[in-house]
Amino acid sequence: MTQSAESPGRRQVVTPSRVVTGICLIVPFVAMLWVSSYARVEPRFIGIPFFYWYQMAWVPISTVLTMIAYKLVQRELRARKGGAAQ
Repeated sequence: MTQSAESPGRRQVVTPSRVVTGICLIVPFVAMLWVSSYARVEPRFIGIPFFYWYQMAWVPISTVLTMIAYKLVQRELRARKGGAAQ
């Protein structure tokens, strides 16, 4: 049996930044797995059917959402280290 890295008395606290991080990471998965929402041809964008350009639009959107999640986690870790040092 392996021991947790955290002491038994400490609990994981759900902070607003963790909730936002989770939402940022789950939204692209939900958007891509809900195929019936984009399984159509119209509206076309510069001649490209909706099915294709919708999926390609999620590439930069997912990148931005992942970057936001990363920044939130880094900010929380810095705050936690700063609070522990004082």
